[in-house]
Amino acid sequence: MPLQPIETRRLYRHIADQVAGLIARGEFPPGSRLPTERELAQLLGVSRPSVREGLIALEVEGLVDVRVGSGIYVRRARAGTANSDILGDSPGPFELLRARRAIEGEVAEIAARTARESDIAGIAEALHMMKSDIHGGEVYETGDRLYHMRIAEATHNSVLVSVVNMLWDLRSSPVYARLLRHTVTDGVRARSIADHERILKALEARDPAAAKAAMQKHLDTVAKEYERDWPLVASELAGHVNGRPPARSVRRQKRARAGRS
Repeated sequence: MPLQPIETRRLYRHIADQVAGLIARGEFPPGSRLPTERELAQLLGVSRPSVREGLIALEVEGLVDVRVGSGIYVRRARAGTANSDILGDSPGPFELLRARRAIEGEVAEIAARTARESDIAGIAEALHMMKSDIHGGEVYETGDRLYHMRIAEATHNSVLVSVVNMLWDLRSSPVYARLLRHTVTDGVRARSIADHERILKALEARDPAAAKAAMQKHLDTVAKEYERDWPLVASELAGHVNGRPPARSVRRQKRARAGRS
């Protein structure tokens, strides 16, 4: 018998498969709400961000509906709905963010030493594009990627440029795109722009340590934004108060979480 290749699957795919199996066996019938992310994380012995990736993978496959602020609901079966092939073998969003933190932090540090005035001007131009489209259209997304690519270009190292470009290509995966749709609000974009301003100031000051720290802090913040409780995201979407959810809504959600613990 010939040797068979050993299949290595990403953690979020294993999580999605386990939950999909429970749905198939009728443990969670169509229309029912799944346990919360925290409950699933405890049951499966994994982190809550990994559970979130797995649930969003199930949504991409057409098995569940993610209703921000309400919960995750099993979809009624439809012929040809589920499609696991669409996911491919792309990394999960949080795995990708950890890689970006390590690599882009170093890239920012190098850029602070090597950037020319024209490089700084190009980075500032990309930031201006982001600011001009706070509601998150194509200009914002283009500006965001361009900002990070121009920092890489400011290192004047073509290999680093290629690596950062590859990392940004991986953001186009179905799971990452769906996570962005559920978590990114005007408030998130405003806070991200503030982070980008701090990175730019460190680059302008030619301060390598500050540039690295600012980039890493930005990517840490992005990860926290992506794993925020859905009710808090929903209240921010509804509030639109200076990019922050209404204070009463936040307090109400905090009390609710405290009552569940």
